[in-house]
Amino acid sequence: MADNDNASVLERHLTSSLLRVVELTALTAAKYKGFGDEVDADEAAVRAMHSALSGLPFSGRIVIGEGVEGEAPRLFVGEHVGQGNGPIFDIAVDPLEGKTQCVKARPGALTAIAFGGENSILKVPDVYMDKIAIGAGYPDGIVDLDKAPGDNLRALAEAKGCTVEKLTVCILDRPRHGRLIEEVRDTGAAIHLIGDGDIAGVFKTTDPERSGVDMYLGIGGAAEGVLGAATIKCRGGQMQGRLKILKEEHKARMQIAGIEDVDRKYDLNDLVNGDVIFAATGVTESWMLGGAQISGDQVSAHSVIMRSNNGSIRWVRMQGKQGMENSS
Repeated sequence: MADNDNASVLERHLTSSLLRVVELTALTAAKYKGFGDEVDADEAAVRAMHSALSGLPFSGRIVIGEGVEGEAPRLFVGEHVGQGNGPIFDIAVDPLEGKTQCVKARPGALTAIAFGGENSILKVPDVYMDKIAIGAGYPDGIVDLDKAPGDNLRALAEAKGCTVEKLTVCILDRPRHGRLIEEVRDTGAAIHLIGDGDIAGVFKTTDPERSGVDMYLGIGGAAEGVLGAATIKCRGGQMQGRLKILKEEHKARMQIAGIEDVDRKYDLNDLVNGDVIFAATGVTESWMLGGAQISGDQVSAHSVIMRSNNGSIRWVRMQGKQGMENSS
């Protein structure tokens, strides 16, 4: 199918449908806020997203999901979802990013999906990814994953017309980042540490005025890295990633995925190319999205949906009775 036809299908049939998918999934996960059971919350979100995707009038293939076939009962990599009509689309999903935040009722949990044409989203195994991301408006190539943090921060500060001390870097709060945190602090830049939320962490770089984040650095999930790249693709910016083997089982996963060059550095167009749509709904409150709420028979949700082809972004608030979020 021609690219224009593909884009037309995305525009006509999928944007509002994807919004309903993430709304329904987030509202399902919201029922588990504060109850402490990460497994139940995650399983419920996966079931809800799988059910919502299965009813859509398209042919989709999961390329980023809940694991490989045989390990995950639904939303596994390679699974076909939808009613089988029209061209095949790539789908990357994270039904519940921030399971801990959700079940402890802490900020930052969300549900997310990226959608694009066939072979538009990089298929990565369930390993880690080293990442660097900045927002739009800077010369190409001013930051590089292979450069020292100080070099990248000085280059960004020069391009932004400020001192390094005016920059803030978002980093996952993990023991593996001890040296990285020291190196960034030595430059004088501020650090915004997050407990979880790779996707939102990368997205923060696209709106530094609201988020207060200028750069994302560090090692997180590979799947979340690709979904984060979709936000950069839609909003503009630069990102690079490299898959990382931090556990013994990661070697086998890389082999199964057919990845021979484990040191390859992926740029944004390697991670996500062509026209993609990204949608997310908040499960708990964050800088980006309000949390999904259920009160009696009333529900509310706050979502964002954006598209790379035209740079559009919409913030959507839904309010109504339970069940309406799943209606056409």
